Amino acid sequence: MRTVLSLNNGWVFKKNETAVPDHVPAWRPVNIPHTWNAYDGQDGKSNYFTGPCMYVREFWLPDAIDPETRVYVEFMGVASVATAYVNGTQVAFHKGGFGAFRADVTGLVHFDAPNLLCVCADNTNRTDVYPQSADFTFYGGMYRDVNLVLVAPSHFSLDYHGAPGVAVTSAPGENGTASVKVQTWVENADPADFVEVTLLAKCGCTVAVQNLPAAAEVTADFTLQNAHLWQGVEDPYLYTAVVRLVRRNEVLDELSTRFGIREFHVDPQKGFYLNGKLTPLRGVCRHQDRLGKGNALSREEHRDDVRMITELGANTIRLAHYQHNQYFYDACDEAGLVIWAEIPFISVYSKDPAGHENCRSQMTELIYQNYNHPCICFWGISNEITIGGDSDELVEKLHDLNDLVHQLDPTRLTTMAHVSMVPMDSAHARTGRSIPCVAASVLMTGIMVAANGILSTNALAIAEIQITTATMSIPLSPQSFAINPATTSRIPVCSR
Repeated sequence: MRTVLSLNNGWVFKKNETAVPDHVPAWRPVNIPHTWNAYDGQDGKSNYFTGPCMYVREFWLPDAIDPETRVYVEFMGVASVATAYVNGTQVAFHKGGFGAFRADVTGLVHFDAPNLLCVCADNTNRTDVYPQSADFTFYGGMYRDVNLVLVAPSHFSLDYHGAPGVAVTSAPGENGTASVKVQTWVENADPADFVEVTLLAKCGCTVAVQNLPAAAEVTADFTLQNAHLWQGVEDPYLYTAVVRLVRRNEVLDELSTRFGIREFHVDPQKGFYLNGKLTPLRGVCRHQDRLGKGNALSREEHRDDVRMITELGANTIRLAHYQHNQYFYDACDEAGLVIWAEIPFISVYSKDPAGHENCRSQMTELIYQNYNHPCICFWGISNEITIGGDSDELVEKLHDLNDLVHQLDPTRLTTMAHVSMVPMDSAHARTGRSIPCVAASVLMTGIMVAANGILSTNALAIAEIQITTATMSIPLSPQSFAINPATTSRIPVCSR
């Protein structure tokens, strides 16, 4: 069976360090989540420390572990470039400070001796990593959970863009029915193995079960009767899908994910519809930081932000301007908030070709890692990107990102906020209005901060939020949202 062990505690840390030690040095002790910009990055200025820093700790594998066990290290967020080493050997290099990544370290770990894990995190500005420039702090650090994941040789996939290994696509049908498609991916399946797929109601009762032969990809299709829909803040009902890899009555691996059954679309004249019901969207933007802590937030603090936002009466959030913590998406699923999630393609466009590849990589991670969250209805491809100038090349990159999103996830709409500081006859303005499903002007008004002013790193925003009502309205005008009627959430399959 899969075992997940936290590696959050017991680290040592050194600022401005790149040398990989061969033992645990006598550096400053820290626990994860951690950022080195908790204080110098909180005033909204640009004079905070950026550079490489090193984290080091030892870990032991559990006693009596099966020698065939596969061992992974899992990082939920390291900003903004991470290089990880196990027992002196590089095992991972990850560009982008917001997505999860894993490394298979099976051939490098000691089963009967301590193992040395070193992580160099670096928030130095680079032309090949986004964001390039913006009005918020680019915190550095290992600011989300770190785990050790132990699995059998045959297991659900851990190697695909940090994705969870199971994808659920659902849609309401006629007469109270709903279609549910569960996909999962198996590594090293044996001919005798099968995958058990179980759907559970909110109460934990079994709704449906299928047993299917194990293969590299397994798909289970269900039709539910009397389906209970995810109806936003009115009724955020969640089902659970459980997948088990079974061999001769032994469960080798197990995963579970929650999902909500819902359909949505946007009418250019009337606005947002959830399960056929007109649902005006009113909400806020949220950054993932707090005064004195930076972005190194606990699970409870993420959930507390959701609580404060719902207390305002909001039913939607735009998550500025990057992938947020899984804890936050989970809480939004539970609260019924409609989410706009986006990548940090913001303000300034890098002409480095590797920069665009990083955009594509971060978008791919955002979608695959968060596909199962019913709260997410929109994928944002950029934010105010024309502040740094307009060009035909930039327009091409936006088209490419938009096409990528619909290739990876045809069930959701794309958004873009917003085209500004360009003449109306520019190639960007002309093309922006014709990109299917992409907003050519801003959809959300208000301040891009968390639920209350003290959570912001921008002093101006703190003052403004006290007098500004942050609301979302779709659309602002008939011209502000170009809709392809085919792009509703009624698409049958994850494109992986």
